[in-house]
Amino acid sequence: MASPATPRKGSRSKARKRALDILFESEARGEDAQEVLARRIAGADAPPVSDFAATLVEGVIAHRDEIDDVISSYSRGWTMERMPAVDRVVLRIGVFEILHLDEVPDPVAIDEAIDLARELSTDDSPRFVNGVLAGVSSGRPGTVAAPSPGHVDLPAGVELAPADDEPRAD
Repeated sequence: MASPATPRKGSRSKARKRALDILFESEARGEDAQEVLARRIAGADAPPVSDFAATLVEGVIAHRDEIDDVISSYSRGWTMERMPAVDRVVLRIGVFEILHLDEVPDPVAIDEAIDLARELSTDDSPRFVNGVLAGVSSGRPGTVAAPSPGHVDLPAGVELAPADDEPRAD
């Protein structure tokens, strides 16, 4: 039996959905996310905002530039602007959880993000969200840098032969 201090998975899932709703509304309406959050917390006409949902929204707000840089570095071929808005918000929440909420195991953050994408976005979104967040998770700790085009990390002692059209260094 879970202790009162430990929210059930269901309540955390609902909190993630609520955080997504707030962040998505903010982006869609061009409003400050902190103001949307404050209105939702104060409002009696909307579902309540849990502490965990508020933590997610505030965390995404506080770390947005870093989060967007990380997402951009793992979403090759997709600019932030080109992504569906729901995917952008789902990824921001997932990256925040992976990088800044040690209490949430990475696989849980990834699974929850995939579930949100499956429920709310395109058919291809769950796979895309999984790929980006799995990359972020496996790339920790340290800063995340986009690989150079054509760059491949090889095991020590392994070398690739030059392509036929490349000059040899003999």
